[in-house]
Amino acid sequence: MSKAEHLPPYTGATLPAAEVLFDQLADAVYLIDPESSRIVWGNRKAWDSLGLSREDVLDHSVLSLQMDVHGLPQWSEIAAAIRSTDCFRFNGRHRHQQGHEVAVEVNTTHFELDGRSYFLSVARDMTRRVAQEAGALHREKQLWFALNEASDGLWDWEVPTGVLFFSPQLKRMLGYGPDEMAPVLATWSDNVHPDDAPAVMAVLDEHLQGKRSRYEAEYRIRNRNGHYIWVHDRGRVCEYGPDGAPVRVVGMVQDISDRKQMELQLQALASSDTLTGLANRHQGSTFLKSQSELCQRLGLPLGLAFIDIDNFKGINDVYGHLTGDRVLQQVGQAVKGAVRGSDMVCRWGGEEFIVIAPNTTTGQMSLVAEKVRLAVLHDLAGEQPEVTISVGVASAAGRAIDLNALMASADSALYRAKELGRNRVEVSV
Repeated sequence: MSKAEHLPPYTGATLPAAEVLFDQLADAVYLIDPESSRIVWGNRKAWDSLGLSREDVLDHSVLSLQMDVHGLPQWSEIAAAIRSTDCFRFNGRHRHQQGHEVAVEVNTTHFELDGRSYFLSVARDMTRRVAQEAGALHREKQLWFALNEASDGLWDWEVPTGVLFFSPQLKRMLGYGPDEMAPVLATWSDNVHPDDAPAVMAVLDEHLQGKRSRYEAEYRIRNRNGHYIWVHDRGRVCEYGPDGAPVRVVGMVQDISDRKQMELQLQALASSDTLTGLANRHQGSTFLKSQSELCQRLGLPLGLAFIDIDNFKGINDVYGHLTGDRVLQQVGQAVKGAVRGSDMVCRWGGEEFIVIAPNTTTGQMSLVAEKVRLAVLHDLAGEQPEVTISVGVASAAGRAIDLNALMASADSALYRAKELGRNRVEVSV
């Protein structure tokens, strides 16, 4: 006979109602419609813990409470994960009515009643625990920096078994719950961007072979929503087997998406003109030099056209600089649209543009220049002010192309086109 069978029966008049019992719980309880994410029932803690009223919570989407789940598409993914396990655990943040966040651990089960599906979520306020952990970490400043400031997540790879541990911070950075992300290498490697994967794997293999002192790479990795984020990943073998083979590798990952985006923007600014979007003078000079060397090596001609907007100073003086900027943009796009994809158009400075055309003779370059002149007339027809361009053309060939001489010839031809009445193409003599 069990111990329970010796207990005296409950002698009270009536047992408390289930809802009364739920209202005495220290944790918030939510009954949720899986399809709409609507909260159909909750206990008192469900709204009191967030400074809300019953009306603020019931019949509202559970997404209105969450700070880490955005939109029904993401909810649908989480709902599928909930249905696939007996109890789905999620560490997140609820939004308090006063504006601050409440750290919560949410355990969700699923069941059916009268032919309808439901989710039952129990949310435990982790604010005090988080604060205690933060206090402990504060006392260990070096550990705090290593785990929470220097990285957005840690990983620990047992090479012989293939088991790969992902820290909760790393899972959260990628949008996963603490019980998600299978602890195997493929979980990581299959989500590295295909363009980055070969280089990343090569660096990792070189470190494992002892050719590099550590593994370090910047690459894109796919998060739960299918978007790629930039990360800085670094690690090192910390344990070797008796045969000298790597046994354990640990490392840390940092989200560098914001910095990488800024770098890409700065790179674009460094090589392009901010007003027209064309290559700037620096990029044009680099391209001109590289194509000159290529044409010399292959014995090909190199064509060059100098372009100047006629009476541009008058346009600025009469119509203003905003109109002048618009004319520069329109002329730049017209010129770019009239040349081959292999040719480069760049804004050389002020109202001057150049076209660099590899494998183009003087006669061919003259035809290209005339096509450009007519394109400007056509694309800007009917605009005020009336816009025309003058073009000077030159080409050089042979094993010793003199860039300075080629540019001087094109510039001289442009000067002659302006002297002869503008809105024309002149070829160097």
